Amino acid sequence: MVASLPRGVRCTTVPAAPHADATAPETATVTALTDRRPVVPAERLVAEMVPPPRFAGVSFGSYLPDSTQPSQYEAVQVLEQFAASLNGSGAAPKRSWFRRGPAAPAGPAGIYLDGGYGVGKTHLLASLWHATPGPKAFGTFVELTNLVGALTFKGAVETLSGHRLLCIDEFELDDPGDTVLVSTLLSRLVENGVKLAATSNTLPDKLGEGRFAAADFLREIQGLSAHFRPVRIDGQDYRHRGLPDAPAPYTDDEVTARAATAPGASLDDFDALLDHLKNVHPSRYGAMLDDVHAVFLRGVRPVEDQSTALRLVVLADRMYDRELPVTASGVPFDRVFPEEMLKGGYRKKYLRAVSRLVALARDSAR
Repeated sequence: MVASLPRGVRCTTVPAAPHADATAPETATVTALTDRRPVVPAERLVAEMVPPPRFAGVSFGSYLPDSTQPSQYEAVQVLEQFAASLNGSGAAPKRSWFRRGPAAPAGPAGIYLDGGYGVGKTHLLASLWHATPGPKAFGTFVELTNLVGALTFKGAVETLSGHRLLCIDEFELDDPGDTVLVSTLLSRLVENGVKLAATSNTLPDKLGEGRFAAADFLREIQGLSAHFRPVRIDGQDYRHRGLPDAPAPYTDDEVTARAATAPGASLDDFDALLDHLKNVHPSRYGAMLDDVHAVFLRGVRPVEDQSTALRLVVLADRMYDRELPVTASGVPFDRVFPEEMLKGGYRKKYLRAVSRLVALARDSAR
């Protein structure tokens, strides 16, 4: 979020000593994420709510819809019309390759992009952000709740109420507290004229299902749903179209040797990193990756504890934002979450993390 830095903030870190194999002149300095405990100033959070570097230059024109999925073409046109309304224009630009033209958004104050993994929801959300004049903010659901924690609820309302658009990526409700908090926050912002856009893998009226007693918070969930016009995007995960499964892991020695020659490498034992994540707030995982250009992990294994697994999901999101190739030994990333977890209430989070980790592992293999 700071110029020349990955999405996150500048932080002071304590680098690990160079690896024993990194003594030759051609080797690079290797650091460890477990040595990093970044401090994120609260006053910088709002200013740094922008799309991650992966989506810094995207537009509606650079989105590549699947020719077999009409809903992807239609979603682009709906968002172009929404952007035009925010710009004060009466109509969105025409495109000959659109198959049919949905009506311009009316009624709800925002657009809610619902679809599976890798269909381009974040690309479209970032395109909307780029096409809309400021002030505006873009962040994940986790970053939004962290912002409230840093600024207080009143401070977050006062700060965000001056924005024309708030984009919320990866919208999920993991507990009742988040449900009430976000429902109240968005209601206040809508009352103050802020337009909303969000992405998720869950329809608005289904948020929270499988995680807590959603029926007890039906009013809040229905209130959230009322703010949005749902737009369904169908399609196959673009990261998996015609591509192989997760690449085979390396050996521990291979991971260590590759890290020693990779500029900006971090090298960690998987278990040690999981333990370290307990001591760093998830809002700081992005800052923990500052100046890292490639991640190397030894001994990846299935994660049995749900709290640990959810922290790994957040770290995977931040690594994916920064397009950091991941080289690892141990089990392939498509086996990092046990089958019973993939059947539980957080199934969609885990599948998203698997999709992203596999994509980063492929980047490393190339």
